[in-house]
Amino acid sequence: MSFGRGADGATRLVSVYQHDPMRVLFPDPLHDPMPAAVLINTSGGLVGGDAVAIDIDAGPAAAARVTSQAAERVYRSAGPTVSIAARLAVGDGAWLEWLPNETILFDNARLARRLAIDLADGARCLAAEMTVFGRVARGERFARGALRERWEVRRAGRLRWADALRLDGDAAATIDHPAGFGGAAAHAIVVCAGPGAAAALPALRAICTGDHPFAVTAIGDVLVMRGLARDPAALRAANAGVVATARAAFGGWPASVPPSWTF
Repeated sequence: MSFGRGADGATRLVSVYQHDPMRVLFPDPLHDPMPAAVLINTSGGLVGGDAVAIDIDAGPAAAARVTSQAAERVYRSAGPTVSIAARLAVGDGAWLEWLPNETILFDNARLARRLAIDLADGARCLAAEMTVFGRVARGERFARGALRERWEVRRAGRLRWADALRLDGDAAATIDHPAGFGGAAAHAIVVCAGPGAAAALPALRAICTGDHPFAVTAIGDVLVMRGLARDPAALRAANAGVVATARAAFGGWPASVPPSWTF
């Protein structure tokens, strides 16, 4: 899908292509001037061998938010891997938010996920992902399976930041290891990329203190915030606070999260 800014200064949908099981809705924003796209997986989850490709373009000076209706579920696999590849292209002076709900990995699930962010010189992007290791409410954990995740941020075609995560086989051993996830049941990452990101660092560090489950790092014009918690609900709440703060401090938008995050 692509968004563009009209002569009246408003951002509008320019084009969209969708195919089962992924659909996209465009609800009227409640208290925010920014148009929003809500992704929906009509199958209710992903199984081994499923492949999802998402391409989003925000044209010059456009501003848009992309979120999801609910948590994504990756079911146990008999061998094949689920693939999710998202590409965000942000034009000069544009602002794009990638804020899906969390992904829940069932035990023995296999997921390969990639997020590629391509920024023009004056573009800015706020992106977040949260992963829950198992159906915690059912007493299940993600003990075995695979998670391969890769982030790439490019600005004017040059790689500015890349990150890779791999859990494979005995995932529980890495999750429990003190040098791994320290026994966390959920992991979150929030990224601010583009001009002015460094200016948001004080505001974000101010909330990531004490027992707060997040920490923040600056790498040039990219801010990276990571969170871990044994309680996914606690991490979800903390994640919302980090995203809202980043949205205001980095983007100058209201300190809010997508309405679907509050359900």
